[in-house]
Amino acid sequence: MAESKTLPTVAAHGASRLPSVEVDSYNVELKDDEGFLGDRASKTAFTDIIENWRKALRKGGDDPFGDTPTEDLGKKQLDEFLVKGEPEAAGLLHGAIEEFSQQLALVVRRFLKIKAWSGTERIVMGGGFRASRIGELAIGRASVILKADKIKIDLVPIRNDPDEAGLLGAAHLAPAWMFKAHDAILAVDIGGSNIRAGIVDLNLKKKTDLSKATVWKYELWKHAEEDDVKREAAVDNLVEMLERLIAKAKREKIKLAPFIGIGCPGMIEADGSIDRGGQNLPGGNWESSRFHLPTRLHEAIPKIGDDDTAIVLHNDAVVQGLSETPFMQDVDHWAVLTIGTGLGNARFTNRNSE
Repeated sequence: MAESKTLPTVAAHGASRLPSVEVDSYNVELKDDEGFLGDRASKTAFTDIIENWRKALRKGGDDPFGDTPTEDLGKKQLDEFLVKGEPEAAGLLHGAIEEFSQQLALVVRRFLKIKAWSGTERIVMGGGFRASRIGELAIGRASVILKADKIKIDLVPIRNDPDEAGLLGAAHLAPAWMFKAHDAILAVDIGGSNIRAGIVDLNLKKKTDLSKATVWKYELWKHAEEDDVKREAAVDNLVEMLERLIAKAKREKIKLAPFIGIGCPGMIEADGSIDRGGQNLPGGNWESSRFHLPTRLHEAIPKIGDDDTAIVLHNDAVVQGLSETPFMQDVDHWAVLTIGTGLGNARFTNRNSE
């Protein structure tokens, strides 16, 4: 790990024991003869399925989507085609949804067979793909397929917008006592396409279990749309995003806790280094032994208000899943799958069930 001074700590990075849940597993990479199983249930996989259907149609006639490349068909555009498009375009999408749902159901079956997922009662479906009607239909269809096969599992779309859920979950990384005298926290969601930084209004006076937490403000940087972004430049940009948010909170007299919670792809070591899985992050080499994100951020933002800044880093699927914690109290064991560039995953056991 990169040389660093001792940083303030309130919780371990990548911890298996969190205030409300045990993280039984995360970032599991299932394989078969064709490669990583999660690749079959990713946003990329769905795009490939649509493209294959389009190629088949072009051989026999016109493509209902015209000349637009499949990767340029956005979620809103596809939803519009599904609801109001020509019958053939809607039919193609229904076929793609069915094919993808079968793959998603297969992936769920495999996860449920691994030891760490034994006894899972509910799976929350998150990620950018869920934030569309097509994604919701695919999740619903996969749920029907599994139940028809007598597999007792509930698949439920994540209740918050996935973009905000990745920020809201950060509030569950630290013990509640840390936030009692504060209004909000800073949260960061680092992904292969975007980086979000936001202020999470905890609303603890309304509900102490964080069920009323909301994203007050956030900034979005679509780094994947820029050429040749370097890792250090990406961190500098993130620091600037956080500094602007701190200034906004100060102007509005919002009392920020001295805490930054971060979700990031990959296996997160207890020292805050990234072991593997960060290959799609801007500039690459975030797994280098000479790079340590918590240290870099603490050097740039050593204090929030009058107190030393504490930083906690965990896997992004874990953090997104944690946003559902207040609403999972009727089950003991639950999980999250995030359908995005890849397929993120985590399994939880509520600590009140111990």
